[in-house]
Amino acid sequence: MTPAPASLSLRHALLAVVVMAVWGSNFVVIRVGLDHLPPLTFAALRFALAFFPAMLLVSRPNVSWRNLASYGLLIGGGQFGLLFIAMNGHITPALASLVVQMQVFFTIGLAAMLSGERVRPFQFVALGIAVAGIALIILNTDAMTTPFGLALVLAAALCWAGGNIVVRSSPKADMLGYVVWASPFSVVPLIAAALMLEGPGAMAAGIANATPATWAAVLWQAVGNTLFGYAVWGWLLSRYTVASVAPMSLLVPLFGIAASAAFLGEPLQAWKLEAMTLVLLGLFINLMWPRASAMLRRREAPDAT
Repeated sequence: MTPAPASLSLRHALLAVVVMAVWGSNFVVIRVGLDHLPPLTFAALRFALAFFPAMLLVSRPNVSWRNLASYGLLIGGGQFGLLFIAMNGHITPALASLVVQMQVFFTIGLAAMLSGERVRPFQFVALGIAVAGIALIILNTDAMTTPFGLALVLAAALCWAGGNIVVRSSPKADMLGYVVWASPFSVVPLIAAALMLEGPGAMAAGIANATPATWAAVLWQAVGNTLFGYAVWGWLLSRYTVASVAPMSLLVPLFGIAASAAFLGEPLQAWKLEAMTLVLLGLFINLMWPRASAMLRRREAPDAT
């Protein structure tokens, strides 16, 4: 089996940046949807629309139902169920967009433990710098962020990491079909949890009171975030090493904080800018170190001969 490339091509890196912009701005969209819909109901609607009517147009990929179920449970039932609950009054959109990026470190750690994928020294340095940025955000929590909210988002990050590992086990699968046909495995547990924790009355009232903006948020979640974002993300993960792809998601909080400040008026204090700088520096080192090293080796090659 040919080893996965250790660094993204420029074209694929730019594609990943587009996905990160969609995901980052999505935290503002989530906040809009939660104004009327209970969190688990909102998440269930998102994945229901990601499945239907797309399932009529997209064939089921050639992977096992167990694989699809594992991905659907982890990404839908785990990551977004927990994230939506946390964002329903327990954590701000900007901070949620940062803390959930712990998935980068969870993903690389799981890959190292489960498949022996090597993490190179410069990646430890890059991730350490990025962790410092996230730690700075966590240390500056206020009344708008609770320990419960932080714990939920960290659990969501771990579920995201698990989903990343699952999708890498099917590198040849059509990723759009993969995301579509994994979605019903998100819907079922989310509806079950909503019935137990929110109740049929709250679910029905939320849907009845939903505004056009609410439904636009649900549609954006289904099409932009899920069908486009996760299909491209899974495609990249299936073709490159986890350590080269996963850190790209550190751009999500940069877009998330900027969108929260622009559209929700969330304060952009100096410490947030400092944290964003650390995160961006860690990402830059992780992406550019292999290119710089390769360029240096090419320059030194003639001298060696």
